[in-house]
Amino acid sequence: MDSQEIPDVVIRRLPIYARSLRYLLSENIPSVSSQELGERINVTAAQIRKDLSYFGEFGKQGIGYDVEKLLGHIEHILGLDQVWKVALIGVGHLGQAIARYEGFRSQGIDIVALFDSDPEKVGLDISGLRVQASSQIADVVRQSEIKMAIVAVPASHAQEVVEILVEAGVRAILNYAPITVQVPKGVWVRHIDPVAVLHSMTYYLGREEQTPASGHNNGR
Repeated sequence: MDSQEIPDVVIRRLPIYARSLRYLLSENIPSVSSQELGERINVTAAQIRKDLSYFGEFGKQGIGYDVEKLLGHIEHILGLDQVWKVALIGVGHLGQAIARYEGFRSQGIDIVALFDSDPEKVGLDISGLRVQASSQIADVVRQSEIKMAIVAVPASHAQEVVEILVEAGVRAILNYAPITVQVPKGVWVRHIDPVAVLHSMTYYLGREEQTPASGHNNGR
């Protein structure tokens, strides 16, 4: 089936399935039912079966899924049977933490280039990579044929950086800047804003504090 026909929400769930399957392998569990897998990640068994059906038939009724084989299929679907080169733009506190994270390489992600606009950061060595000037982004991305990037710059510079990356050939961007960047069709963006996520939970905390037991009057 053409990937364009597969709902994006399904693609977003596949890495969660893969992560759970890796845990099962580490626990020496050879097979798992859709019910058991769903209980681990709060997804219904029916949803798991429907998601996987977009890509073929992987399990057997009454037996379940072979954990190792299913993991291999999902990693192939996600393109994780190869290593993807990534550029990281912005090496402030967040960017440096990302650059030093050791879990990327083992799961098919290889940060190969670091950039920053701060002259005091250019030239620094972070996890074996030298920070380059932001003015070099386009040349390095093209020469290294980098298709993915992580943006960890202030909101005021994010759109400009994204446009440079897209023009240079990047087609997948993970954006940590607290702004929704605009990209042309054919470029995929995922936004991570920890503050926005926390705010989505303060709503529920606020409702708890406003219950009758708390003494708040909601009738005004």
